[in-house]
Amino acid sequence: MDLLATEYLSSEEEMTDPASSKRSNFNTSQIAKRQKIDLAPQVSLEDPKLSTSIYTKPTDTQITVNIPYEDLVQPVVGPKNPFNTRVINQNVLTGHVEEQAYSEFAFRTQQRTFTSFGYAADPSLVDTSTGGAVGFVGDVEKALAMNGATIYDSTPKLEDAPKRKPKGDSAILEGEDAYQGPWAGYEGENIGSAVGPPEGAIPKKADTDVSSKKQIDVGQERTLFHGKSEFDYQGRTYMHVPQDLDVNLLGEPGSQECFIPKRCIHTWSGHTKGVSAIRFFPKSAHLILSASMDTKVKIWDVYHDRRCLRTYMGHNKAVRDITFSNDGKRFLTASYDKYIKLWDTETGQCIKSFTTGKIAYVVKFNPDEDKQNIFLAGCSDKKIVQFDINTGEVTQEYDQHLGAVNTITFVDENRRFVTTSDDKTLRAWEFDIPVVIKYIAEPHMHSMPAVTLHPNKKWLACQSLDNQIVVYGAKDRFRMHRKKRFTGHLVAGYACQVNFSPDGRFIMSGDSEGNIWYWDWKSCKVLKKYKAHDNVVIGCEWHPHETSKVATCSWDGLIKLWVRLISDKITLLIVN
Repeated sequence: MDLLATEYLSSEEEMTDPASSKRSNFNTSQIAKRQKIDLAPQVSLEDPKLSTSIYTKPTDTQITVNIPYEDLVQPVVGPKNPFNTRVINQNVLTGHVEEQAYSEFAFRTQQRTFTSFGYAADPSLVDTSTGGAVGFVGDVEKALAMNGATIYDSTPKLEDAPKRKPKGDSAILEGEDAYQGPWAGYEGENIGSAVGPPEGAIPKKADTDVSSKKQIDVGQERTLFHGKSEFDYQGRTYMHVPQDLDVNLLGEPGSQECFIPKRCIHTWSGHTKGVSAIRFFPKSAHLILSASMDTKVKIWDVYHDRRCLRTYMGHNKAVRDITFSNDGKRFLTASYDKYIKLWDTETGQCIKSFTTGKIAYVVKFNPDEDKQNIFLAGCSDKKIVQFDINTGEVTQEYDQHLGAVNTITFVDENRRFVTTSDDKTLRAWEFDIPVVIKYIAEPHMHSMPAVTLHPNKKWLACQSLDNQIVVYGAKDRFRMHRKKRFTGHLVAGYACQVNFSPDGRFIMSGDSEGNIWYWDWKSCKVLKKYKAHDNVVIGCEWHPHETSKVATCSWDGLIKLWVRLISDKITLLIVN
């Protein structure tokens, strides 16, 4: 008690009681002095002026006063929030990102190392004292085996690497130990020894020609009819134009106002590979012919059952192009097997085969009624060849292009035709005269692998490989119409076919992404675009008698039929 009294006496008692003072002095002289304890310090957390430090939140990003470093690095005190998902010092949506001092050269080195070896140094695990990598990303085992070497470091040699032969003695020119120098090879090489099959096993050129001709000779072609009977109860085949429809299939094309289709009503899926071209049956368009990369040609019914009617099999490689004669009774097919074949549409019989020894990229009948025995073929050897079906011989050659011929289009009442080629030029010819009457080549021109004639016969729409459709006049001067240019689609090097509506108001084309594009012919504005296929849309055809029926084909092996329903047309007319 004396000790407590010594430590906790008040000042009033010290001043009034001298006896106690003497006793206190006596006691303190004999007892060791102890540190004074303040049991109630002057602290008030409510008043910030009385606080000795400033408290900050871990999420604060700006501080308006100077805070000592000891206060900034104090640990966070208090219970954790189990529902808080926010990272401390979060500066991006997914967490906290810190910038690393990484030079451009070091980054490129690690990037190329990862591309070559499959691993790279982790920038967050680098030894600051040596600058070497401590951790790796990617193939860590390979990184440890190669000691973290970059593309600029010498890599350890593989154990199974071929060994180099000795360079030899520079004083010896010939013999076993002759000087080889840097031209010394590797052990196990067979330089100078004969390789390949024995001489007797190599087939001769004449034998290969005979075998290839036997594969594609006339008479080896086959056809398959898909159905119960080729004739109906009246003895008619599928060539007969149906009369039980609400559409006049024998009327004049373009006599009705057209609308843009937007709904798929049917999909034909008979080909096993991509479809390269489709063609409607001439005049009536009640049938559609398709050529595919599976070497087959099929004809389909557009109305009624919409099924495959017949398959034509006669080529050994993919079929590139097809074209009907004026009456539709015959059609031509051009294939990568270098043969052009004439088929009977109704019976499926192959009438005749033609070849020049080169691949024909495009075939076209002469549209004149009195010249249906003549067709043109644009070949890979830069020539346009004119064949006579009756004799099977070449009657004319047009040889002026500097690249493979892609398109042939008859203009000016079929007295002339226009061709485009891989040489990025457009040339006009007089029929049966192998002299160019118009040559168009500009520095800004690109190759134009698809060309279509406008229904009014005055303009040519050309698909250019710079992702635009350009227009040229189809009359005497063949000038480019610079105010008409249709853009927005991505061709990406494909020969996407261009087509017009029968009334000439709309122009359409496919693109490399599987879309169909529709433009207004007068204003050149995009009217509609929608996804049609999963692969490039290579061909599109507008039905000549339907106001809004379009067929499209793609490299996904499908052919689709698109229409605009009657309810959609009525709504559009009411809005207008």
